[in-house]
Amino acid sequence: MSVSNPMFGEQPFKIGLFSANCSGGLAVTTVPEQWAAEWDEIVELTCLAEDGGLEFILPVAKWKGYGGESDILGRSYETFTHGAALAALTTKMTIFVTVHVPLVHPTYAAKSLATIDHISRGRVGLNMVCGWNQDEFDLFGVAVDPDRRYEQGLEWYRLLMKLYDGGPEFSWNGDFYSGQHMHTNPLPIQRPRPITMSAGVSPQSQEFAAVTSDFLFTAVAALKNAPSLIGDMKSYAGKFERDIGVYTMSHVVCRETRKEAEEYFYFFAEECADRDALSYYEAKKGVKMANADRGGSVSPTNRLPGQVYTGSYPGAYPLVGAPDDVAREIIHMHELGLDGMTIAFVNYLDELPFFLEAVLPRLEVAGIRLPVGKIP
Repeated sequence: MSVSNPMFGEQPFKIGLFSANCSGGLAVTTVPEQWAAEWDEIVELTCLAEDGGLEFILPVAKWKGYGGESDILGRSYETFTHGAALAALTTKMTIFVTVHVPLVHPTYAAKSLATIDHISRGRVGLNMVCGWNQDEFDLFGVAVDPDRRYEQGLEWYRLLMKLYDGGPEFSWNGDFYSGQHMHTNPLPIQRPRPITMSAGVSPQSQEFAAVTSDFLFTAVAALKNAPSLIGDMKSYAGKFERDIGVYTMSHVVCRETRKEAEEYFYFFAEECADRDALSYYEAKKGVKMANADRGGSVSPTNRLPGQVYTGSYPGAYPLVGAPDDVAREIIHMHELGLDGMTIAFVNYLDELPFFLEAVLPRLEVAGIRLPVGKIP
């Protein structure tokens, strides 16, 4: 069967939903309309996104939330089963599976991914995560070595590729994984493997992506930094005679007027920010996100593009404003060399329709999106 994954399609700037399999999405807030991650709503959202022309669904693999009043990401759907279900309900989108490599043996991953690839007829994608929050891995009695996690990820990937060669049974005795009489059947429809993505911002994550991934998913907190980040990634990939797409994540607050959008952004991400949940994330991730880091305190009357509030998810670029404002910044992302992005909302199902109706047509006029139904 000849297949072409939508992530390699003709759409100039690709857009997908991120973290909709988890409660809270990317909003560290206590507002009552916060995304609850109910299955029926996820199904409705996915169908809406596919009908609206979005290219992919990217879930988060989580085993523990961030606590606080909201416990953001505390409720989540496991990504293999989530992916298999959505693959059967869709016909066009790429359905990513996110894998914590210290927790999932490559033999299991190989068969599970191939299963979803057959269900989807060649639309599954693999997002590899090497792990950072030890609290989550404590649930499995697994320790993550922060100094060797990318070494482990690279061995995981190489063993997966060996399984997908489809040759005779073999043995593997590595530093992190082992097995005897190893093979997998069926092989995936996509050859030599399903498309791959990995996430990170460090040089180590970029080196890992250069060897293993078709796409790097990274934080671009300030758009002025995008060209150098993209250049570094292209340089790493060039050492292996490979090309790689670079994607970033955003949080969208789009309303009829800029004033309305800015006021709601301030309301959910400052007045109703879940500071305890954010403090947990900062402590575990080893980062500090504060308004002072972005040029001092901000409010709905003086916020500049890219500036965040307390309850903004660290690393998610805020696309806030009227449709013209949001479209203008997305166009700028494309001009800087980014290949695509993910979007998230306080409540995906309530807010995605306006984004599809008001923002996408503006991107089509600008030439960075092809209209739905016009993709070759």
